[in-house]
Amino acid sequence: MNLSNGRPYLAIPGPSVMPEEVLRAMHRSAPNIYEGALIEMTAGIIPDLRRVARTEHNAAIYIGNGHGAWEAALSNVVAAGDRILVPATGRFGHGWADMAEGLGVEVEMIDFGRNRPFDLNRVEEALRADTKGRIKAVLGTHVDTSSSVLNDIAGLRAVLDAVGHPALLMADCIASLACDRFEMDAWGVDVMVAGSQKGLMTPPGMGFVFASPRAVEARAGMERVSRYWDWTPRFNPESFYQYFGGTAPTHHLYGLRAALDMIHAEGLENVWRRHDVLARAIWAAAERWGQDGPLRLNVADPDHRARSVTSLRLGLPYGHQLREWVEANAGVTLGIGLGMSEEGDPDGRGYFRIGHMGHLNAHMVMGMLGTIDTAFKALDVPHGKGALEAAASVMAEG
Repeated sequence: MNLSNGRPYLAIPGPSVMPEEVLRAMHRSAPNIYEGALIEMTAGIIPDLRRVARTEHNAAIYIGNGHGAWEAALSNVVAAGDRILVPATGRFGHGWADMAEGLGVEVEMIDFGRNRPFDLNRVEEALRADTKGRIKAVLGTHVDTSSSVLNDIAGLRAVLDAVGHPALLMADCIASLACDRFEMDAWGVDVMVAGSQKGLMTPPGMGFVFASPRAVEARAGMERVSRYWDWTPRFNPESFYQYFGGTAPTHHLYGLRAALDMIHAEGLENVWRRHDVLARAIWAAAERWGQDGPLRLNVADPDHRARSVTSLRLGLPYGHQLREWVEANAGVTLGIGLGMSEEGDPDGRGYFRIGHMGHLNAHMVMGMLGTIDTAFKALDVPHGKGALEAAASVMAEG
């Protein structure tokens, strides 16, 4: 019997579930983009974005996805022929590096695999070896959406300081902002990039770049930055259109305004705490399932797991069968094993990912876990018992 009728649940790691408040805010006629309420509203969005990033410095909005934010950030601080260091823990670390190579930037890659965080000692060795100071920036992915590895961005700053290396510290927080704790100024991050469609609960289409005074100084030393990517007029616009390099993303801004209101009404510390409890509940369920079956959390150490996404290995043929079953029979969509190919499974079909970011609460998580538990039974997947009880206990303890 098909039980999928009713409201579907998109449990992928972005786009995340859109709150009704965000959708209602966007459902309106086009506004005047030259004067009036939209201009005033946008001026208030910028400081509230800074509050989420925990910075007192610069914030820019780009019409684009996370890849656009990657290129915007790079274009302002590194040029063709410059060198960067990229410690990678999954597909998206490699993706940002590839974006840099497309700009003619030389990339020094340290690949740490897909189930453990940066080894800061190896990063330190690479920086100490750079005796001529060629490395202009270190690019760290806070949470890699493919592997669900959580990396120590503050630790990268500590290594840079210990070595006395002048490279900028750049952080990709696309999958972590407003989910995992991130402190831009306190951690000494020079450039941070994010997107609208994950913890910020707004449809895809806006990328954000935040920059410290050091990064602004680096931009001033660039020989050339394209008109569109240049963050200088976006940080200090003389006219409204300069916030966006042209026409404003009007309805996205209405949605973002509503999302930021929700975040700040809850309180960012409380948002982080909610994500932590719900993530730990998911991990507790997964650990129970794995006690008597093939399921394994991709990241073994809980301290190195993201609070926004969890990557799991179920193996073939079960991983793909599970995803198909929960969507077709229960209306729940789980994330594909993006970037998680392995020998005998080039498409990563034995993996799946659970997105638990943004507009999420206890009953949504328990419903999703219950659906997975039902699929295990329907598909005769070997699994341990007591997963839902374990998740409920985590939530009850808070």
